[in-house]
Amino acid sequence: MKKKIQPPALSPGYGLIDSHCHLDMENGQDDIDNLIDSARQCQVDTIITIGIDLASSQQAVELAHTYPGVYASVGIHPHSAEDGDDAVYQQLQELSTLEKVVAYGEIGLDYAKQYAPVERQRKEFARQLSLAKELDLPIIIHDRDAHEDTLHILKEQGPFPAGGVMHCFSGDMAFAHQVLDLGLFISIPGIVTFKNASDLQQVAQEIPLDHMLLETDGPFLTPVPFRGKRNRPEYLLYTAAKIAELREISIEEIARQTSLNTKKLFSLPAQGDT
Repeated sequence: MKKKIQPPALSPGYGLIDSHCHLDMENGQDDIDNLIDSARQCQVDTIITIGIDLASSQQAVELAHTYPGVYASVGIHPHSAEDGDDAVYQQLQELSTLEKVVAYGEIGLDYAKQYAPVERQRKEFARQLSLAKELDLPIIIHDRDAHEDTLHILKEQGPFPAGGVMHCFSGDMAFAHQVLDLGLFISIPGIVTFKNASDLQQVAQEIPLDHMLLETDGPFLTPVPFRGKRNRPEYLLYTAAKIAELREISIEEIARQTSLNTKKLFSLPAQGDT
């Protein structure tokens, strides 16, 4: 019989927050029920589920209204940039006013896949940054192989009084400094556990801890030792443990500070869910 993998130990009284997960991409209601129950058993007691188009934004809000400890964001991912029009943005704006919607995103640029033309991506990114500022919501930024243009548009559209986060950070320390200079948080995914992730490991080791968030990006980017399987919020423990190892501090300190950071950015309740 294959030996069960024991998760890293986190002392009672501490909790982790998955700042970026796609719960709507699970297979069904039973899967989501089990996923959230398993997360809570592993002390991941708060999850932000992310909108990437109008349909997923609607689903994210519905999930947030269904489950205690789950919150939502709304927005149009760069892959779906061609779906952006006045009617869609009006509906997103209406969704953003609902209870438990805590952020606008994920929005940004993706030059790796280019499912939408680059110029259209830039146009919709800038438009959504402007809308997020009008709504006074923090921004969740997607940046893949587009560091220079992402920074340029952020600087052009900024500042962002409600703050924001560079989700699933994929740059080096030089880029991290530029992101931090914009007043944004940096979110560390499970990639930090990969052997070939030296740049991200350096970032996780060296950036100020009070500017760090944790995320799964589930069901994607599953950390070691589950790489290759669907990512789940409970696996955030492994990401936290790796960062604690890199920084030579306790996993409890990682949990404490990143939870404070996430609550601050997204204006989450201090204790649990009301």
